[in-house]
Parts: sequence; structure tokens; C-alpha cells
Amino acid sequence: MHDIRLIRDDPNAFDAGLKRRGLEPLAAALAALDERRRAAQTELQTALARRNEASKAIGQAKAQKREDEAQALMAEVSVLKEQVPRLEDAAREADTALEANLAVIPNLPAPDVPEGLDEAGNVQVAIWGDPPEGDYAEHPDFAGPLGLDFESAAAIAGARFAVLKGGIARLHRAIGQFMLDRNVSEWGYTEVNPPVLVRDEAMFGTTQLPKFAEDSFHTTDGRWLIPTAEVSLTNLVREKILDEKELPLRFTALTQCFRAEAGAAGRDTRGLIRQHQFEKVELVSIVAPEAAADEHERMTRAAESILEALNLPYRRMLLCAGDMGFSATKTFDLEVWLPGQARYREISSCSNCGDFQARRMNARFRREGGKPEFVHTLNGSALAVGRTLVAVLENYQQRDGSVCIPEALKPYMAGLEALTPA
Repeated sequence: MHDIRLIRDDPNAFDAGLKRRGLEPLAAALAALDERRRAAQTELQTALARRNEASKAIGQAKAQKREDEAQALMAEVSVLKEQVPRLEDAAREADTALEANLAVIPNLPAPDVPEGLDEAGNVQVAIWGDPPEGDYAEHPDFAGPLGLDFESAAAIAGARFAVLKGGIARLHRAIGQFMLDRNVSEWGYTEVNPPVLVRDEAMFGTTQLPKFAEDSFHTTDGRWLIPTAEVSLTNLVREKILDEKELPLRFTALTQCFRAEAGAAGRDTRGLIRQHQFEKVELVSIVAPEAAADEHERMTRAAESILEALNLPYRRMLLCAGDMGFSATKTFDLEVWLPGQARYREISSCSNCGDFQARRMNARFRREGGKPEFVHTLNGSALAVGRTLVAVLENYQQRDGSVCIPEALKPYMAGLEALTPA
């Protein structure tokens, strides 16, 4: 959520940031809504103050036997009492209109974010590992005998679901456990087992609502299935004022995630890349503003270290202004090499959100002797488990249809050296 005071003070800078996102200027329209809101609040406060003043004056006039004056004041108070509910409604409506407009405006890009309106403007900033050479199959074409079953899943739940059986199910579990253990032991994140059903307020706080409602699953009792554990983890500080000494807070969780993929019709219909239900290990950091840039780099390195431990070639991309997520002010994407597709595919997105989410959640901290300030929030995948499974399957596939187990995962596989076709 944007601070209307900053928009009011520097509308040109705000509109320039929106332009980098490919959006039209909005500062003037927002300023008009803000002026309407402030005028309505002023009118309401003036009426309330006058009502209180006149009410007190009635008693004084009666005490001094100025009956005409008392009657006039009583008539005025009566009119004001009738006006106040209308003025309260007008003030509430004006405030709601401004908040509704602010709620659908994305965060502004940081100054060092490259220009561009889509992925063509993204910039490669690092690359690690050598993509394997030769002919490699895509995972749907060889992983069936290893226990990857799309037909049963379709019969049970429909398209964009999968059943994992036997060794491939164990490998999937091993990947998630390895990621969690590494995030906790190597990077100092606190493991959390959070709810995957959340209320409207939690979805709003991390910007899934209102803009992305159609991409999420809504339950019959009004809750939402989380599209990412970012929702649950970031909202752990909702409506709180933290002590500066508590920061940074670092959380990690392995959860089921659910996405309707409403805007992804026809994309990645084969395989595990884009599913309605999937598992992901999430990282969330809550920090003081001056620590956010360093924390962003630290979080991204935590995700990269997992890919390196699994010996999976990847590259780091700095997203351009027009390709970032709604709440991000700066984002690094990690793209892993999938030899079956012979290209890099996103496996992690690590974003610095500044105070954008904190304003929506009213999440603050207090320095010693100071006033409450908004925290800065960051989130990233470390990593998407299903996509990591795809990367392991395709990078470690053998000509006989088997898949070797990466060294880092063998302790989680009871000594199994490879997955072999049934």
C-alpha cells in the first residue's frame, strides 16, 4: 500500500514510477480522492465540535435564564445530530474510495531496477554451473515408470494435478526436507508450520487480494487456500509493534500451495511445472528499512546455495520494472537449467517489498526512544519443490531410464543411489 502523503508531496516521482511499470499516471486522481476524503473528515469534525460546543452552551444559557438563546441552541444541536450520521457516511465512503484505489496499485520499482515492460527487459547478473550437453528427454516422457502418474491424478482431481508413487514420492519428500534443514542450519531461519487456510485480511496484507482473487481458491466458509506460505509467514507480524532488538525475523516453511492458474490457460500443460497443488519451501524476512538491501542478497544466496548443493546449473536474473510481481520493489529470479526443454526456467523468486506489505498489515517496529516505523518485508522460494524435482529428474537422467540421486539427497533416501523404472 502506498503512503498518500508521499504521493501528495511528490506526484511526479510517483507517476514516473508507475510509468516504469507500464501504467498511466494516477497521482492527480489519487490526490483528488484524498482531497475529497480530507474535506469530508474536516466537515465531520467541524460538525462534531460545534455540536459539543452548542450542547455545553445550552446549559449555560438556561442557567442564566436566556431561554430564547437556549431554544436556538437546542434547535441547532437537533439539526447537527441529524447531519452527523450523513457526514460520517460521507467520510467513510471517501476513505473507502481512496483505500480501494490505493489497494490495486503495485509497488514502485527501486532506482537500480532495469527498464523494461516484460521478461525481455530482465538482466542476467550471474550464472552458475555448466548445462549438460546431449539429448535429454522432458520428465513427462520418461518419469512414468519411476512413479509419476498424471492419469490417476486426472481421474481423481482433473487437469494440473499429479500423483507421485514409490521412489519418486520419496525423492520429492527428500528435496523438501533437505531445503528446510539447510535453511535452518546454514542460514538461521526459524522453521514454522503455519495454516494453509487464511482469512481475507491475511491475503490482503500480502497483496493477493483484491487484485489476484481469481488466481486463488476460495473455500465455502470464506477462507482462502494459500498460493504461497509467504501469506502465512509474513502475516505473523500483522498488527504488531516489534522491538528493534527482535529484528531481523527470518521464517521458513514447507507447505502445500494452491493456485487456480486462471491466467495460465494453455501454458505448461505437460508435466509438473504448473500445477494447481504443489509444495514449496518459502523464506520470509522481517527487517528494519536500512537492512533490507543486504537481506535481499542474503536471501537470494540462501536459495542459490540449495541449487549449488544439488549441482543444478542456474542463473540469477534481475527483473525489469514491468516484469516484477505486484508487491515487489526489486526482484531476483533464479532460473534452473532444464535439459529436457533446453532452457532455463524459473525456480525461485526473491523479492524486496520495502514497507509496501507492512502498510497493508500495519506491521511496525520501534527503535529505542522512537516512534513506531513500518518494517520492511522480503520473501523468496528456497525452493519450489516440484520444479526442483523436475530439475533433478532431467539433469540426472540416464540413458537406461533411471535417475541418479544427487549426493546431497542420499542421506534422505535411505542409501538409495538411483531411481529405476518399475
